[in-house]
Amino acid sequence: MRLTTRSRFALTAMVDVALHCGDGPVALSAISERHGISLSYLEILFSALRRAGLVVSTRGPGGGYALAKSAADITTADIALAAEERKTREPAATSDAMSVHQGAMTHELWLAFNQTLLEHLSSVPLAELVEQHLATGYVPQKKPVPVPAPKHYPVQPKRQLPPEGVPNSVFALAAAMRWR
Repeated sequence: MRLTTRSRFALTAMVDVALHCGDGPVALSAISERHGISLSYLEILFSALRRAGLVVSTRGPGGGYALAKSAADITTADIALAAEERKTREPAATSDAMSVHQGAMTHELWLAFNQTLLEHLSSVPLAELVEQHLATGYVPQKKPVPVPAPKHYPVQPKRQLPPEGVPNSVFALAAAMRWR
């Protein structure tokens, strides 16, 4: 099983959804702001998570993503496997980058390691990650948008009209000069 940054971001985003979905669907833009994850990257991740049946989406204003099941029924292995799914839809857990000859000497070691890793991740539900996160006392909120200080523009004096008979433009001056 491969665990990459993709898995870590998926786990972070899913914990965020579990923390905030009580207020309705969670927008990917909000997750992006809270955790500094690219919005386009989150769209790719959530597409895979939706295909795996872990989240449901709501379209339109106020739309976003919510958990498809209880946080207690989703394991970290479910999330990691969905996130690491390859373009060919082959789960990352079954793929092996080494050929039979290259990895023959250590193949059993890596199989045992992957099995142990998968078993451990399968034993950790999303709800446990949420509880651990809440125990820290830090719940990421939407970053406050800084309000710019009001700009003070210098007060312009009111324009006064020229006295009667005085030209008020270059054209009026030229016309006045022709009549003299």
